[in-house]
Amino acid sequence: MNYKDKVLAERIYLFLGAIFITSLVASNLIFQKFVYWHPFGEEFTLFGASLFEISVGILPYPITFVITDLISEIYGKKRANQVVTAGIIASVFSMGLILIANYLPAIDNSPVSDEVFHQVFALSPIGVLASMIAYLFAQYVDIAVYHFWKRLTKGKMLWLRNNFSTFSSQIIDTTAVVGLLCIFGVLPWSSFMGLVISGVIFKVLVAITDTPFLYLFVYLMRKRFKLEVGEELDTI
Repeated sequence: MNYKDKVLAERIYLFLGAIFITSLVASNLIFQKFVYWHPFGEEFTLFGASLFEISVGILPYPITFVITDLISEIYGKKRANQVVTAGIIASVFSMGLILIANYLPAIDNSPVSDEVFHQVFALSPIGVLASMIAYLFAQYVDIAVYHFWKRLTKGKMLWLRNNFSTFSSQIIDTTAVVGLLCIFGVLPWSSFMGLVISGVIFKVLVAITDTPFLYLFVYLMRKRFKLEVGEELDTI
């Protein structure tokens, strides 16, 4: 690969990393708002728990798994793990800034009072702690499972590794993060089952929906950098 292609590849990697980190940090900041998501037009309950009740923080989170799958496919496992690590650092750093901002007293004519700011952002560090613990397991599992299936299929059947890796990691992530939020007292245990099932169903549907887009992006990247099926930029 010539110098020009290497520069372009790094720019694309940086852009993907920026989207990944933004999605991750945003999901940690907005997770306290919950909405009803009724894909079938009516409300359902299971084991006494309301289904399709989800946090808006779940909306940008699936994007992170799409990006790690794309980076894994084109750039390799090492580069994918680097983005995951950068996301952890960015999340912890952003929460540190919020803690400092929450500690500083607002002036009398501040558009946002201490009470409002505290109500919106006070639980963010707890949410990030829960999210990061779950995130560590889920993202690394996603990458490991993705490359397991990539080796097993010799770089073929992209849909299989994309969906299998996402399904397994999202089940781990959703169960862990909701469980930890219940342990920390942010959510009641009565909501645990409904939120876990709703979150998993939502993420699985998103994973299935994003598969054609992953195929498109992988096709464009392979064509631009002249990669064979199963070949990665780190190997050329």
